[in-house]
Amino acid sequence: MAILQLEDGKVYTDLKDISRELASLNIQLDYWSVGEDPQLHELLAKDSLNEDEKEQVLVALDQYFNELQQTAGYQSRDLIVLHPEIPNLDGLLAKFDKIHTHADDEVRYIVAGEGIFGFVRPDGSQVELTVQPQEYINVPAGTEHWFYLTPERRVKAVRYFTNTEGWVPEYTGTPIHRRQAVA
Repeated sequence: MAILQLEDGKVYTDLKDISRELASLNIQLDYWSVGEDPQLHELLAKDSLNEDEKEQVLVALDQYFNELQQTAGYQSRDLIVLHPEIPNLDGLLAKFDKIHTHADDEVRYIVAGEGIFGFVRPDGSQVELTVQPQEYINVPAGTEHWFYLTPERRVKAVRYFTNTEGWVPEYTGTPIHRRQAVA
């Protein structure tokens, strides 16, 4: 279940409350089941996956990709697998832990682990959203945001693209007010 924390410390866990708080940003948040396939659950439980295993996960979840292709013109998808044993994990994450925007929507389906998206709202306030397994998020192009991992430092996420060129971070220089403390 997603967790939204406001700057004043108020926390929301109900999807309707979270959607209301994020409405000014047009962020889409939804629950997408990974289903009951034991083979898929076995793969999702592993720390790292080879390319064949990543493709198995993607194929098992392609009903969502097919829907996005039809409804929103998405052209490709991949699976990113992050965990503490990845060489230079901090360097990889450093690209996204400062406030930035993208020229294209940032679309993620978290299938294991969790990550935190921070957002700058139109009034300048900032919120942080912990996105957890089986949650889909679409951050519209041009939205000021940042991303980092929770203390477990593990996430598996399907990334969907209309094209990958629009997904380069464009840093805004806006400072982050504070990061939430995640239990």
